[in-house]
Amino acid sequence: MASSPCGNSNFDSGLEIKTRSVEQTLIPLVSQITTLINHKDKPKKSERTLAAIHRVGQAVSVAVGRFVAVGEAIAAENQELKDEMGQACFEARRAGDAIAQLTDVGSALPSQLDGRVTVFSDRTAMVKAARLLLSSVTKVLVLADRIVIKQIITSRNKVLVTLDHLERVSTFQEFVQIFSQFGNEMVEFAHLTGDRQNDLKDEKKKARMAAARAVLEKCTMMLLTASKTCLRHPDCESARINKDAVFHRMRCALEQVIEIVTEARSSGENRILPASIYNGIKEFKSGVECLRENLYFLSPQSMSSQLEALVERTEDFTDSAYTSHEQRQAILGLCQLARQDTQQLVHAWVEAVCWHMQTEATKDMEVAILKTCQSVSDLRRELHKVAVGRASDLLKVHGEQLPLRALKAAGAEGNLEEVAEYSRTLTEQKEQLVETCRLLCHVSGTEPLEITCIHAEETFHVIGPQIISAAQTLALHPSSKIAKENLEVFCEAWESQLCDMALLLREINDVFEGRRGDKRPYLSLPRPGVSVTPSVLINEQTSMAKLGLELRLLSSDVDTEVEKWEDQEHEIVRQSQSLASMAYNMYLFTRGEGLLKTTLDLFHQAEVFFIKLALFLCSSLRTFSSQLVDEEKTVVMTEMEKLLALCQQLQMGAKTPVQGKTATFQKVTILHLFVILSVVLSLLPFCNKLNRKVTSTDLDTLLTGSLNMYTNV
Repeated sequence: MASSPCGNSNFDSGLEIKTRSVEQTLIPLVSQITTLINHKDKPKKSERTLAAIHRVGQAVSVAVGRFVAVGEAIAAENQELKDEMGQACFEARRAGDAIAQLTDVGSALPSQLDGRVTVFSDRTAMVKAARLLLSSVTKVLVLADRIVIKQIITSRNKVLVTLDHLERVSTFQEFVQIFSQFGNEMVEFAHLTGDRQNDLKDEKKKARMAAARAVLEKCTMMLLTASKTCLRHPDCESARINKDAVFHRMRCALEQVIEIVTEARSSGENRILPASIYNGIKEFKSGVECLRENLYFLSPQSMSSQLEALVERTEDFTDSAYTSHEQRQAILGLCQLARQDTQQLVHAWVEAVCWHMQTEATKDMEVAILKTCQSVSDLRRELHKVAVGRASDLLKVHGEQLPLRALKAAGAEGNLEEVAEYSRTLTEQKEQLVETCRLLCHVSGTEPLEITCIHAEETFHVIGPQIISAAQTLALHPSSKIAKENLEVFCEAWESQLCDMALLLREINDVFEGRRGDKRPYLSLPRPGVSVTPSVLINEQTSMAKLGLELRLLSSDVDTEVEKWEDQEHEIVRQSQSLASMAYNMYLFTRGEGLLKTTLDLFHQAEVFFIKLALFLCSSLRTFSSQLVDEEKTVVMTEMEKLLALCQQLQMGAKTPVQGKTATFQKVTILHLFVILSVVLSLLPFCNKLNRKVTSTDLDTLLTGSLNMYTNV
């Protein structure tokens, strides 16, 4: 429910506010009304007090008038909301007029106000008018929000219709024509859903929206190459399977977006947030600790059943073929210890109840509570260690992309037997990654991260078979350029998801260790050596800690620039964030923290993930530049060429052998990563400025205008 923080005045609009824009619009209005209602009720009113009350009341009235005019304009353009919007606007105008009348005290002296109804003589009328105003304004905003939802649904429907046409085309000429239309519709849909995602208050919905939009974004390129391959080889079964899978996934993602914006329940909604061990332990500990204040908060049966439910969930770890014997024994041992401590707590609970100590726990019970909480915390720590350790190992192994390279080579040679052999290897890797994502979901620590883990699990599960079908098509048609391009696209999607998983892993680890929340804070420290080139830094033989701090500060600058973008899901934004996050990981390496434990890990991070992400960013910049005019395009392309050259230098430099941790860090981090991030940092504000030139919808412009009006109240 939407209630205002107006001190003791509880204004309840009766409407649920689901977006930040609506919430932020009400804040200045609530502030002004609070001033009117909570004024000091002194026997004598000074001229200054009267004038201040008059100014505030008139400001509210004028702002309401402008706001209502916008609402009425929206109603005129949307007949289905005309009556509701008209009534809400009428009530808002009536409330605004009432407030203006009640505050119309001018500069008159208090003695001259006898007999007049004002904010001083009729506070009840002021409260009533304020409640009506907030309720009606909120209703106008919520109704306008329904129009935004309608726009998204309409845009989705247009995409679906064109998607159906694309699926049925039979000629290249027809395909090119329809795909051009499809691309424009997807751009519109991306803008609408991106704005909606940024506006959502619910972090779980934001994470789900981000996952669905990421699917649509990546599948658009897959759809292009898969469809072209199918057109070129219409009798190829593997090509048809490959294409059908892309279309199916796009339709599922489109449906998920609509479920989020309309809050519809899907049949598979329970799959969205499975019961995680982290949440189970959190709830169990909370209940146990509440026994200090209320012995009857949990019963012995409830404690035991909750713990057994937790232990049952650990079977995802202990039953895994990839869990080592030592890890399995450690988990089972901690489960048994938690059972023993819980039983001791039950005995202490029974004793405390028998002694009728209902308001405070006995000394034995306090000890039992502490031991029980500690044992389940130790269990969580061990599970986190297993999940994160396995994910780190898999990323190192899969970073080499050996099965993908082998599949490409076998397909290009037309060797179906080798394609089948390496397909089995890729399938095994896919199963390992899928299971690891499931384990990470158990220990992720926040619901948005749980959703991201599920998205990663589903992505690996889907893309693995798609790569195989694309490789089979290429093996059947080894001279086909489009079949080769299609396989490349799916392999790049796999590699991109591995990069996303590395970022996800770091976020999970940071949440577990309490180093950060949803976002890293920006370090507003002076930038030592900001004008010094990387080569000079190396020549100065500065300490590894200082070099790490340099990189940390630069990554913070990138994060800050990224946060200025309205479209947080733009590819340039996401890839820049990932580059900054990997730089942050290397900073932690200098402190002996984080996921990178050895210089070999550092090399792997730089050679495999950092370079590939930088190359993905170059690709996004090239795509972005195609929308620009010549002069702007030249600037972006020039910087992109710099990035490409730096990536090549990093690849070559990383192969040069050196001795020692500091030398390794100097070679990999400062000489190349520092310069790459500097180029990214210089590009971000320029690209952001260009990206803002994209024309938003008329409705958004109207609403933004109304928000600005209120901000200036």
